[in-house]
Amino acid sequence: MNTQTVLKTLNLDFNNTTPAAKHRRNVVWMQRARHTSQLAFATFILATSVSHHFASEDGSVASIDALCPFGGIETLYRYVASGGQFVPKTHLSNLVLLAGLAIGVLISGGAFCGWVCPFGSLQDLLTSIRKRLHIPEIEVPAKLDAVLRYGRFVVLGLILYQTIANVRLWFADFDPYRTVFGLDWLFAFDPVLNAVTYASAFVVLLASFFVERGWCRYACPLGGAISVLGNFSLLRIRRADDHCKGCAICERPCPVKLHMASMNVVNSNCIGCMACVEACPRHGALELQLHPTWWDGMKKGWDWLRGRNNSKV
Repeated sequence: MNTQTVLKTLNLDFNNTTPAAKHRRNVVWMQRARHTSQLAFATFILATSVSHHFASEDGSVASIDALCPFGGIETLYRYVASGGQFVPKTHLSNLVLLAGLAIGVLISGGAFCGWVCPFGSLQDLLTSIRKRLHIPEIEVPAKLDAVLRYGRFVVLGLILYQTIANVRLWFADFDPYRTVFGLDWLFAFDPVLNAVTYASAFVVLLASFFVERGWCRYACPLGGAISVLGNFSLLRIRRADDHCKGCAICERPCPVKLHMASMNVVNSNCIGCMACVEACPRHGALELQLHPTWWDGMKKGWDWLRGRNNSKV
């Protein structure tokens, strides 16, 4: 294998300056940047958990409860209603992270789920293992999939109700992210006391092994909140009708199984992984654009008002 072939394989052949080649290099390197980001955040959370368990004094090292933006959602009502108190195990850091997440979602939609969230990264790893073992994926029928996606909002509502009513992190006993990355199963394993906790995490991981990003698609409460706010994000993946040939190749690698081949704007369930853009064989058919959907609505409203005013003249 000569040097040029190696460079081409690694997408390091910068001598090819055609628009299609430049586009593919950019997208491939974006995927590498995404995987690096996922690894970095997962490593940070795991290192923090290890440090927390080895800390000589309680509270000297933050637990992952204080490093989770969803904790900000859980404690926000109590913080406002009580004039500054928090639900136990949460901290001001949760509200700061929640504010940062909200700003990030308004800019880039669900990119947190595809680039940052350690549990999302773990699900991607499970999918990679399943594919390498050539184990078939369980495909959820489209109609059932559409119904199950509302499960995120049901879980979100239930968590908020129970947390407000009981003034504690009610979901902590069932949260698969906290169970896996909190590392209590490694440093303080107790199958009797934590039987429900371990069983919940095992079921979620098993389901996500066979159903790609199953937790994200059907049960993640933070993902549900992000998808609502993501409707107002500035950056959106858009499909150009004049470039698209309707092959639906872009849908095959999508971790959350969106049907972007039939969308003009990829909806807010998108996790920003850019796999669809990488897979698309037609340069320019799918592009990430600084073009929020609310701008389209404002433009239509303006055009309607202008047309109405012109009709009165």
